[in-house]
Amino acid sequence: MAERIISTVDDTLIDAWASFKSFKRKDDKEPPKPGDGTGMVDFKGEKLSNATHRSTTDPDAKLMRKGNGQPARLSYGGHALMENRSGLCVDLLITDATLAEHQAARQLLTRARRRKIHPKTLGADKGYHVKDFVQHLREHKIKPHIARIDGRKTPGLDGRTTCTEGYKVSQRKRKRIEEIFGWPKTVGYNLLRIAKLQSAGSAA
Repeated sequence: MAERIISTVDDTLIDAWASFKSFKRKDDKEPPKPGDGTGMVDFKGEKLSNATHRSTTDPDAKLMRKGNGQPARLSYGGHALMENRSGLCVDLLITDATLAEHQAARQLLTRARRRKIHPKTLGADKGYHVKDFVQHLREHKIKPHIARIDGRKTPGLDGRTTCTEGYKVSQRKRKRIEEIFGWPKTVGYNLLRIAKLQSAGSAA
């Protein structure tokens, strides 16, 4: 029998171990002139694109930014599924940074079902307010407790869902998933640094 859980999904960007300088053109063509369209540019004014460039040290990494005003970095996508009551991380998934977050969420839910885990509800931010994803949740009998984008009408995610107490609780609880992402970025990073410092001390 499948275990039923109240859950949350979210994503983050994970820095690749590759420097920005390793992001080179895939061919030997002349770089485009500055200002010939939108996109990220380097210090020389060359337009940078994942379609035309790749890292020479980590070809699978993609140049991405988390949001407007944020710096672009060579990254991978990190996705987590959390059980709300305990804040327990049920599953983690690392993907290509360009994979849409709702597509990664489908993969996490498929993996959960294979382990006999079936969310009753799924909390998420506005990035997951996508018609096809909401429909996918409904087809699998998962209530979409997704933050709504103002003005976007989506069957299966309307006032009948968002006015419930369960939806309101999910919106509060879903913020705990940031603790899962925060641990490797703070505690995990420090543990890695300590291990390197101890190794360096032993070799001295």
